[in-house]
Amino acid sequence: MKKTTFLIVGKHAVLEALKNPSRKIERVFLTEDAKKNLNKENQHLNLFKSLNVFYKSKKELDNLCGRDETAHQGLVAEIEQLENLSLKEFVFENKKQNINFIALEDVTDPRNIGSIIRTAVAFNIDGLLVKERSYPSKSKLLYKSASGGVEYLNIFKVSNLNTALRYLKTKEFWISAFDASSEKDFTKNNWKGKNVLLFGSEGYGIKEKTLENSDFKFKVNINNRIDSLNIANTVSVVCHHIFQSNKK
Repeated sequence: MKKTTFLIVGKHAVLEALKNPSRKIERVFLTEDAKKNLNKENQHLNLFKSLNVFYKSKKELDNLCGRDETAHQGLVAEIEQLENLSLKEFVFENKKQNINFIALEDVTDPRNIGSIIRTAVAFNIDGLLVKERSYPSKSKLLYKSASGGVEYLNIFKVSNLNTALRYLKTKEFWISAFDASSEKDFTKNNWKGKNVLLFGSEGYGIKEKTLENSDFKFKVNINNRIDSLNIANTVSVVCHHIFQSNKK
């Protein structure tokens, strides 16, 4: 049976999808201006060879994007979902000593999730755990915000986050929750080994039941002029520190 397809938009999201040999591309839509810009920037128009390419006006692409108000930059692609390893398959096959996952609980804004995906790829995070029913897997905004990062990150869509965390604990992962009520500075921790970096929603944080599955609770120190950071910014600060620490 043919899989369902969906649209992604934006230069980086589309070009990185085209570069990914595992990604099935159904069709590509672009404007003549976008083609000219790609030629000027040497952006490998041979990526479009053997694909169904349709040239459209900007207005036609605006209509394709619907009400998302996502800047398509003259590039839209119709794609299928990637076939990813399951969490258990990945853990079983991966023999690395240092593995870092991000886990998100009730973070649903596609812009934030896309930004977190981009950060995860930039700082060598091994995978992202999300709840399947709340993850906007076909969101144009998510793909645009991720700037192509979806093509390079293992995204594990799990039915129950707590079940996944308990499983990872049996596989020698430490669960580190980032909670505003914590007093422990995350930069004082040794981040070698296998870690799950657990983050909750901006409005409600991590649920009490989920916190019970954590081994540590940390906070990100900021001055008292700002109450808290945006979730995507918090993840960036944490991932950058761990990336730098593990290089030493």
